[in-house]
Amino acid sequence: MTNSKSIAGILGPILVVTNLSEAINSHIWVNVTPPQTYLAGALWFVAGLFILRTHNYWAVHWSVLITILGWFILLGGLSRMFFPEFVQQGSQNNQFVFAFQMILLAIGIILCYKAFNKSDDK
Repeated sequence: MTNSKSIAGILGPILVVTNLSEAINSHIWVNVTPPQTYLAGALWFVAGLFILRTHNYWAVHWSVLITILGWFILLGGLSRMFFPEFVQQGSQNNQFVFAFQMILLAIGIILCYKAFNKSDDK
């Protein structure tokens, strides 16, 4: 198993920056085409697969957030690849998208804390 703190140290800041920037610039996603949605899905799929191949750890521990996040990223990528138009229609529900972004932001903050807290366990 790889070091959970190392992976959290990468995933945490990515989640924080990505979700804050998307929340601030939400208007740019209005006219996204299905091929762009598909490409984003392919990138998410690769990222999720990488996370799961390097950290598939199921235990009652904070690091299980990394594995759960890997599955969400992988499944989100697959849904964008196989159903790009449906995903675009779902993204019109701004309250759902905002709530999901805030959940991902909270997970990112937790991962940052766990990764960079020197007194925490491994």
